[in-house]
Amino acid sequence: MERYTLGLSSCPNDTFIFHALLHGLVPVPFQVEPYMADVEELNACVLAGQLPFSKISLGCVPFCQKDYALLCAGAALGFGNGPLVVAKKEPDEELFAKGTLAIPGTKTTANLLVHLTKRFQGECIPMLFSDIIPAVCRGDVDFGVIIHEGRFTYKEHGLNLVLDLGAWWEEHFAVPLPLGAICVRRDIPKAHAKAMEEAIAHSLAYAWEHPAVSRPYIQSHAQELADTVISAHIKTFVTSFSQNLGDVGKGAIEALVAAGKSLHGIEERAPLFLD
Repeated sequence: MERYTLGLSSCPNDTFIFHALLHGLVPVPFQVEPYMADVEELNACVLAGQLPFSKISLGCVPFCQKDYALLCAGAALGFGNGPLVVAKKEPDEELFAKGTLAIPGTKTTANLLVHLTKRFQGECIPMLFSDIIPAVCRGDVDFGVIIHEGRFTYKEHGLNLVLDLGAWWEEHFAVPLPLGAICVRRDIPKAHAKAMEEAIAHSLAYAWEHPAVSRPYIQSHAQELADTVISAHIKTFVTSFSQNLGDVGKGAIEALVAAGKSLHGIEERAPLFLD
């Protein structure tokens, strides 16, 4: 039987979506081996062509569109789900101009959004997403872009919200914010790619119908173990778009990828989605 590696993050939205698929609870016509890593590491693996299927930041898509297409299931996309820029103190214009900003990777959607706003002019310092809140608290950086569980816990660390990047996106583009999606390498047989897309949709349907089944798996990989945080994370990042992008979801992704291409001067014209 054919075996494929699937890259996913350890965050509750991914482990919730993929639990049933990875544990044989939904049918898939090949074996699936998980490769779990931080999303920026997954981005790097995709850019190197190492993973046949993987979660990917939408900020990375302009750089790999020639070799990868997007599936319509498994995405993190919705309203009110954007990365947050936080700081210890209320910033002034000088801090916006010169302050250092911790980002969760150069190819992340969070970093793309920061540059699209043109609000922060200081140095961007990449670091692991889970290290950003501690770095801001210590004063190692002036600002931090927080993603995943951090959006639910930053106030507990005495940090202040400076800018909600999701709200900024929704105000300027009037579509839901796409954060990540599942990509497939273009050399994978189309029948297998479609089978994976269908299996992901079924896996999510199973998770919604049997939410308690996946909870131990989710907790074993989560950064924040509080059940309320895990539940809030899943509710925020797993939406109806996660099962099927539909025309609205596809349009939102097209808008963000186009903005990324324009920012970086990329003219790749390969089809964005698996046809």
